[in-house]
Amino acid sequence: MFAQSENIILRAAEPQDAKLIYNWENDQEIWKVSETYMPYSMYQIEEFLLNNNDLFSVRQLRIMIEKKSDRNCIGCIDIYDFDPIHLRAGIGILIQKEYRKLGYAKEALELIINYCFNVLLLKQLYCLIDILNTDSINLFRKIGFQQCGHRKDWIKTNNGFIDELEFQYINNNF
Repeated sequence: MFAQSENIILRAAEPQDAKLIYNWENDQEIWKVSETYMPYSMYQIEEFLLNNNDLFSVRQLRIMIEKKSDRNCIGCIDIYDFDPIHLRAGIGILIQKEYRKLGYAKEALELIINYCFNVLLLKQLYCLIDILNTDSINLFRKIGFQQCGHRKDWIKTNNGFIDELEFQYINNNF
């Protein structure tokens, strides 16, 4: 565990998380959000957890979100596109459906922002959200992210193209 709040614990992803991550990564409902187009094998997930979940070598880190009350893993946060020169990174969050709209995502984002700004000493974070994902848009705005871009017809879906919004959170204490 490296961070905790009233209701959640953030910890590094472990090899025993492979089955859960495998299920998330192969859920086609979230593929457009994660820009995934093909399934992942269990081997690929295990290999990532054993050898590639390193922010400084592969520029990506997956953090697991656990409910404090029962230590049940309910989601994850990814820090990706880490740029140690320009001091920025992308951030994405996944909360399992049954745990959404209960405040866990907000707590997790607050913890990860604190980690990114006070431990990694980043200047800014960004996220990309499709325009139909109003829950995520509202969450990131509530946390303090500000919209800085609007990409028209950016994501192809079965029903046509949808827009994508870009948000930034700049550390003004830097």
